[in-house]
Amino acid sequence: MNTPPMLGADLYCDIEGEETSGWREYLPGLLVAGLASLAAAYLSDHYGAPVTLMALLIGLAMNFLSADKRLLPGLGFASRTLLRIGIVLVGARVTLSQVAHLGLPALASIVVIVGMTLLTGALVARWLGFDWAFGVLAGGAVAICGASAAMALATVLGEHRISQAQLALVLVGISAFSALAMIVYPELAHLLRFDNAQAGFLLGVSIHDVAQALGAGCSFSRDAGESASIVKLTRVAMLAPTMAVVGWAFADPASRRAGTLTLPWFVVGFFVLAAINSAGLVPVVVANGASSAAAAMLVCAVTATGIRSQMHSLLAGGSRPLIVIFAASLVALTLGLIAAATIVR
Repeated sequence: MNTPPMLGADLYCDIEGEETSGWREYLPGLLVAGLASLAAAYLSDHYGAPVTLMALLIGLAMNFLSADKRLLPGLGFASRTLLRIGIVLVGARVTLSQVAHLGLPALASIVVIVGMTLLTGALVARWLGFDWAFGVLAGGAVAICGASAAMALATVLGEHRISQAQLALVLVGISAFSALAMIVYPELAHLLRFDNAQAGFLLGVSIHDVAQALGAGCSFSRDAGESASIVKLTRVAMLAPTMAVVGWAFADPASRRAGTLTLPWFVVGFFVLAAINSAGLVPVVVANGASSAAAAMLVCAVTATGIRSQMHSLLAGGSRPLIVIFAASLVALTLGLIAAATIVR
């Protein structure tokens, strides 16, 4: 019996049998996840709460549905395949000109801050008794782009390393800290008498989720909002290389030695779409549509993750996962303050 060749998306052993079901078997789970995501979007629009947090809370409230095997294929598709497609579409947000606009010193400082934040998450997680994978997940989510990065890194790490409950914990913590940062960090920038460029850099480099970073920047000033958007999108651009490095670090050592390791298709797709967008070949209306589609797929994936999470595992870790996120957030804020005060002029 011949074994099919290994695919990029299955390098980390996270594709399960449910992915091979017929398309009709996907419909029940996808309908449940889609309707719950629409409810989350409604609550977010009417009450101003982060949509990813609303999606996760609704998903957790519907956790009892995970016992219905008819829903599992569709929920699995939403939490993995839709997410991967969304990761590819995030590439439409990024252009090399945005990154180059920052200048070398600011760009170098962003790379250092992202790296140190991720490393802090990993080290603190190990100190608290978690494994390296969880630390990379939590630290990477803080370092790059919040819930989007958490979902993407969990996909690369695979469900044999990161459980749905661990991912849900990180999503809850990231949403809470990001919402708090959106309120507190602009006031801190005012207190330190930062100008628009400094404030925009600080808010873009230290706030977790994209929407909260842009909202915080605009609450400071319009110019600060524009600066924050550029810095934040530069962090988003680091998602694909980070996934590639994490995939290499956690891959089978034999694959690395043999040189057979290949990038997952969604990482390659991110790079390709970002390159096409950088060349100016993607019309603005298409880029905006791709960004909206990516956001919708992320919300649907978060909802499905909440439904699939095991509640007893979710509560088992106590407050320790939040300590990991807090430590990484504190490092990002501290380094962001130093860089904004000394490098940005």
